[in-house]
Parts: sequence; C-alpha cells; structure tokens
Amino acid sequence: MTQPSLFVSHGAPTMAVEPSPARDFLRELGSSMRPLPRAILLVSAHWTTRGHRVGSTPQPRTIHDFGNFGPELAAMRYEPPGSPDVARAALVQLHDGGFEVSEDRERGLDHGAWVPLSLLRPQADIPIATLSIDPTRDAAYHLRLGRALHPLRHDGVMILTSGSLTHDLRSVTWNDPAAPTDAQASEFAAWIHDRVEHDDREALADWEARAPHAARNHPTPEHFLPFFVAAGAGDAGKRIHSSGTYGALAMDAYSFA
Repeated sequence: MTQPSLFVSHGAPTMAVEPSPARDFLRELGSSMRPLPRAILLVSAHWTTRGHRVGSTPQPRTIHDFGNFGPELAAMRYEPPGSPDVARAALVQLHDGGFEVSEDRERGLDHGAWVPLSLLRPQADIPIATLSIDPTRDAAYHLRLGRALHPLRHDGVMILTSGSLTHDLRSVTWNDPAAPTDAQASEFAAWIHDRVEHDDREALADWEARAPHAARNHPTPEHFLPFFVAAGAGDAGKRIHSSGTYGALAMDAYSFA
C-alpha cells in the first residue's frame, strides 16, 4: 500500500513533554497509522546543507541541538533503527533526478526529527533514514526534490517532513504556550490552507511574494521548506491539523495523497 507524504510542525522541543493540541494530534496520528510503513524518510528543518545529504547510519543517535529547556528534555533519547537501504534508494532517486546529493553514515536525529517521531511512534521500532534541505534553494526547487522521492512511497516508505508553518521566534511568548495565535500568523496559515485546498501550486511556490506577512512569519525559509518536499512527494493536499502555540507558532499539519 502506498504510504503518505506528511508535513508536521514540530514547534519547540518542549512539545515532547508539554501538553498541547499539536502533541495530542501527533500521538493520535501515530496510533492510527495502518498499515505501518516499513521505513520513514524524515526531512527536518534542522538539517541544512548546500546540496543534500542522506543519513544512512544503521543506528541514529539522539542529537540535543538546543539548550535551556530543562533536564527532562536533555535526558530524552529516541533511537530507532536506521534504514540504510531506504537512504541509498533515496540517494539513487535524487541523483537520477539531477540533484547534488551524497551519503552521510554518521548523522543522528535532531529535535526536528526525534520530537515528532517520539510522539508518532514512541516504540521507536520503525527504521529511519534522513534527508537534509538546502535553504539556498527556493520552494519550487524543493517541490521538485519531493517529486523525485515520490516512488519511495510505493515501496512502503512514509515521507515525513518536519518544520513549522510559521516560525517568527521574535514574536513568541515563551512564558505562555497557550497564548492565542496572533493575527499575522493566523492570516499566513489561512492563506496556505486556501492555496492547498485549491491545489494552487504556482501560488504556493511563490509564497514569499504572495502570502500575507511571509517575511515576518519566516525571516529565514528553512522551517517552511520541508512543507514543499512533502507537497512534491504527493499530489492533492489537505490540512489534517490546525492549532497554535506560544502566540506566534502555527502548528498546522498537512497530508499529500
């Protein structure tokens, strides 16, 4: 059975331990996965490179790429088996698609990977391969990147991408995770939802010029680029979750059939 292509917002590392609607959504999504993928190809906003690298380590380690979030998070480990075969299949697909790509046999799981994975599949029993994004390239490029990965879905591999629908850390209210999402983040999220509903990929690819408050919600693009990899690896999309946290982070998730 063909596996889905998903984009999820991972928020702050605290989502792994703090109650929130997005945390509940990921746990419920994981419990409803049927059939289980034989492996997951995970694309995180926190692995950025010029060109692309595919993580093929047989045992990915937990990377704590953050600080000042307390001892509970610092002690967390999420270490599923790796999937070198899927990593190499992705390497071939991307190389054949004309992308600059190489293999990385040591890369572990940053918090953009292990935080959502720990909620989706706390058993840590699904093998994981990883793929970096290239923030020097635009949305249209990452749509093409996702399209090159599409065949993996027919081989039982879920494409799971992790970023943030909005990522304006300057406007975050760190002392109040339940603060209402501000108007500028909400308007951006609503525009993305509308364009996905209309399957308007031309507008989505031009989001930096067309979406309301684009530069404010994404001062740098890396947390939104995984969305385009997921969209490229699938076809028609739908929003499967919408919520907010810390006043400025839209935590929406999308599935692309």
